[in-house]
Amino acid sequence: MIIMEKETEQKSARFKRLATKRTNIILDRIRILGNCAYRGAYEYSEAEINKIFSEIDRLLKETKAKFHFPKNKEFKL
Repeated sequence: MIIMEKETEQKSARFKRLATKRTNIILDRIRILGNCAYRGAYEYSEAEINKIFSEIDRLLKETKAKFHFPKNKEFKL
């Protein structure tokens, strides 16, 4: 039983390490994307902005769902 707890702790620690690193990378990239908002240097339409953030929202929802719904869920009527 102690081995299982240690393995679970190792998996938890690995998840926290990787998730923290990857989340910080994503947050940094979003901040960088925000630099494009400066109208003095860039020209863009509302439609372009909506397209960008719609895709970000779609992928975020898709990724979040991976954490909440099991992939191999058995079909039942």
